Amino acid sequence: MATILHATPKDIAIIRTLAEESWWPTYSPILPVDQIRYMLDAIYGEKELEKTIKTGSQTFIVLHDKDGPQGFASYGLRPEDRKICKLHKLYVLPENHGKGFGKALIEEVKIRAINLNAKTLELNVNRQNPAIKFYEKIGFVKVREEDVPIGPYWMNDYVMRMKLE
Repeated sequence: MATILHATPKDIAIIRTLAEESWWPTYSPILPVDQIRYMLDAIYGEKELEKTIKTGSQTFIVLHDKDGPQGFASYGLRPEDRKICKLHKLYVLPENHGKGFGKALIEEVKIRAINLNAKTLELNVNRQNPAIKFYEKIGFVKVREEDVPIGPYWMNDYVMRMKLE
């Protein structure tokens, strides 16, 4: 039985650990090591996460099971179109893939997005990431390609969307 809890600044260490443990196996086959390290430091640095959580620009949730934290997600309404909720992050420890934790996190985000009056859930995913199949299976569709700069690197993504009901 999994429980999903709203994250606070007290959960930053948990989120950072989950990110480290999820990113390396996920991105090592598709991104250079220096890019992974740069992005982890830029996105999941303690100060960056604290600012993100405290300002409310993203809301984080953490999934726990009997063995502790197993994954997390973050989301927020797009400032330029508050009918779109952006799923900024979704990571589950690799040993838990296929257990329904990712789907549970997305279902929780969907409920929260609907409660915020969003009509669409949107995410970016690296065009080489095998998770694309998972997203398509649960109802996301590719709407466009997008190349996003991050420091000296580029994230070569698909933008995917799901209608909320």
